[in-house]
Amino acid sequence: MARKAKAVEPVKKDRGCLTIDKRYLEKNDVERIKGMSDAEIAAFNDELSARALGKPEVRAARTIQRFEGDNLDINACADELRLQVAAVNAGNMQRPEAMLVAQAHTLDALFSSLALRSQANTAAGYLDAADRYMRLALKAQSQCRTTVEALAEIKNPRPIAFVKQANISNGPQQVNNGTPAPSHAGEIINQSNELSGESHELLPDTRASQAACRINQEVEAVGEIHRAANR
Repeated sequence: MARKAKAVEPVKKDRGCLTIDKRYLEKNDVERIKGMSDAEIAAFNDELSARALGKPEVRAARTIQRFEGDNLDINACADELRLQVAAVNAGNMQRPEAMLVAQAHTLDALFSSLALRSQANTAAGYLDAADRYMRLALKAQSQCRTTVEALAEIKNPRPIAFVKQANISNGPQQVNNGTPAPSHAGEIINQSNELSGESHELLPDTRASQAACRINQEVEAVGEIHRAANR
């Protein structure tokens, strides 16, 4: 009697792993790839990774995915954010307006909840806790007002007035509206540095390498790029 083949369990996909593929290629990249050597392909993959991680929608998707966890696929989130960005660039502000309205309601709910907690602690005699809750409630109320003001600014932008300069005088007056004469850069002396005798240099940002190490661990390697047979 033949044994039944054991079903192979599918490999669980890491929903927090960013896939860098043709979605991040630009128009001239395909022509650039043709005829590249292995070293040039490796350099291009590094360039493509940096380009993808620098995209605003990718940065936002990585942040959102960290909060949502396995409930959200980072690549699907980046694709959706890319569509939203394209809509705003085309002049469609419905999504940002809806976002601000929802945030204003959320902040209003926070204000009510924190204010009730403050009142409960006041009634129980815990004045320190009541004061902290009330401060948080007022912060939520202030942010709610700011959000509503931002929404009003989008819906009804302020008119911009261009006012020309008016020179009015009862007596003799000399007006110079031309371009001011350039200053003599060679005559400017930094007295503070001269007195101290010290030279100041920018220190290297040691955080950059640490951030790069964390990012590289989350980026899926770009697949092999096929080149032309004749080089």
